[in-house]
Amino acid sequence: MILSLRRRRAARRAGNKQHEHENGNMELTIPSHFQCPISLELMKDPVTLSTGITYDRQSIETWIEGGNHTCPSTKQELRSLEPIPNHAIRKMIQDWCVDNRSYGVERIPTPRIPVSSVEILEILSKITIACRREDRVGCRQLVAEVKALGKESDRNRRCIVANGTGCVLSTAFETFSKASFDENVAVLEEILGVLTWMLFPLDGEAKSHLGSAASLHCIVWFLKSGDLSARRNAVLALKELLSSDQQKAYALAEIQGAIEALVKLIEKPICPTSTKATLMVIFHMVSSPPTNEKIMAKLVEMRLVSLLVDMLVDFERSICEKALGVLDGICSFEEGRESAYDHSLIMPVLVKKILRVSHLATEFSVSILWKLNKNEKREDGGVLVEALQVGAFQKLLLLLQVGCDERTREKATELLKLLNPHRARLECIDSMDFKNLKRPF
Repeated sequence: MILSLRRRRAARRAGNKQHEHENGNMELTIPSHFQCPISLELMKDPVTLSTGITYDRQSIETWIEGGNHTCPSTKQELRSLEPIPNHAIRKMIQDWCVDNRSYGVERIPTPRIPVSSVEILEILSKITIACRREDRVGCRQLVAEVKALGKESDRNRRCIVANGTGCVLSTAFETFSKASFDENVAVLEEILGVLTWMLFPLDGEAKSHLGSAASLHCIVWFLKSGDLSARRNAVLALKELLSSDQQKAYALAEIQGAIEALVKLIEKPICPTSTKATLMVIFHMVSSPPTNEKIMAKLVEMRLVSLLVDMLVDFERSICEKALGVLDGICSFEEGRESAYDHSLIMPVLVKKILRVSHLATEFSVSILWKLNKNEKREDGGVLVEALQVGAFQKLLLLLQVGCDERTREKATELLKLLNPHRARLECIDSMDFKNLKRPF
């Protein structure tokens, strides 16, 4: 690598070498043995492979993680994939940087040595022993140590995940959940924080421990009574559990205060991440067949339909999709539909979301419209007329033209048949709704 200024050539031509030196314009070449053979840049963390060749740690780890088990320079098979820190070269590079600081070269900091699998396994063993002894203080300190190591670098985090930390911490969470909860709040919160931060997704065994009856009750406690961080971690844990086992939705709903705490996170959101996770948890609850009527009645009683419709007015794509998915599940039941009929914005919002957010949002919107209009019981066709007034007929025709999946096509066609007899009534459409619309093919 060559470091120079634009005036170097002019200064050399003028022969004013003293002036050139004072302005730091002299040509500076990095010694070849300080350069990484892969990136050709100055090595910041030199490590040596089993073949004796030294590389910068980031470059060689990227090479190995790409599935390469040979030395890039010699092409020899690597006897070990664990690079060894080359402290001698690193010290020489640091000294060279100090000697050349007048040229603008900054001294590279001494890198922290990455954690090894042996170290992680040793910590996990100590956590297991602490759990057996019900040593909550010692366990919390060890979990905090794991957290600190994970924060140091992505490599440490990958090493922690790869050595079964998720299963050990999930087991620890279950163990302390079964003991005195008041005394174990601190260690449980620490474990849950580490699990949600770096260890999701969990394997099957880890989920079985985190999803046990005792663990679920503790997670719901954090969901109801924890601080903002604990509530966020709790709903992320519930999302992880329900995503692979929807039967957990029934167990969750049976826990006192769980549904109220979830709806509260919708009403008073903490952050977009927790809002999305909450919507996914509720989605699993309302879409897991057969859905419990009590769950549905409770959600309607908590005014969830109104909250969802208000949320759909002005939220980003991912949240809109999830909110529509939940609303679609709720509108499968009469109580949910009755609550939707009472909201004045339900038809304008649903029609507006068609072809405006995403294909998934369009599918959900059409499905909800189909459920609401098909089950209309009023003789005057109230919701059908309202749907016409906000342009549902034109939107559905356009949807059939640009294309959609077969199930959505069938529902859109049936909707058009339901709407057609009422077209003699007042009908209007916002032409801006179709502005800049692009076909999906």
